[in-house]
Amino acid sequence: MNFFLAELIGTALLILLGNGVVAGVVLRDTKNENSGWIVITIGWALAVTFAVYAVGKISGAHLNPAVTLALAATGQFAADQVPLYLAAQLLGGILGSVLVFLHYYPHWERTPDAGAKLAVFCTAPAVRHTPSNFFSEFSGTFILMFGLSAIGANRFAEGLNPLVVGALVLAIGHSLGGTTGYAINPARDLGPRIAHAFLPVPGKGDSNWSYAWIPVVAPILGGIAGAFVYRILFLG
Repeated sequence: MNFFLAELIGTALLILLGNGVVAGVVLRDTKNENSGWIVITIGWALAVTFAVYAVGKISGAHLNPAVTLALAATGQFAADQVPLYLAAQLLGGILGSVLVFLHYYPHWERTPDAGAKLAVFCTAPAVRHTPSNFFSEFSGTFILMFGLSAIGANRFAEGLNPLVVGALVLAIGHSLGGTTGYAINPARDLGPRIAHAFLPVPGKGDSNWSYAWIPVVAPILGGIAGAFVYRILFLG
């Protein structure tokens, strides 16, 4: 139960701070309206950093089904714990989105663009092209899991690891995130998308379910591939 609560709370913190910075940038009449992509990528990196600090010593701070499944597939995580972690991450994604909705409550009605409102919750491609969008999410999560494996193989000063993980996420966001918004985490995209479908967001459009499978399937496959490639290349 401690593992479940840690993953739920950690993922909720991740989404509250990550989607919170998106809300601040894209919703109307906020203090940081239109502050741009760099603000979003830095905000997400810090969200990851704090969430890992918060629950890393309890659950390992997977906070991402792609990470959990990659670790299980490579024998680094107990398979019987996978459903517990996935459920906690999905619920955490939903909870974090509800908190963002409440925090920015008066700004939804002031924002006429339904697409901007959806962007607060989940990702969408800059250019809709299914093979390229799939590859973007696959490769971004491949680098995430390959990078996490590399970070785990190094020694850092006590307490430094979450900062390095945040730096990895920042690098992915800056270098690879401009195509699809770098979901690289099925719970980060699917949980908030579910919340968007059910929350009474004024003037919202549909939840773009035709695209929703890409930020779920591609990160899972990319994460597993990244973990396996690192092990094959460097661990034998």
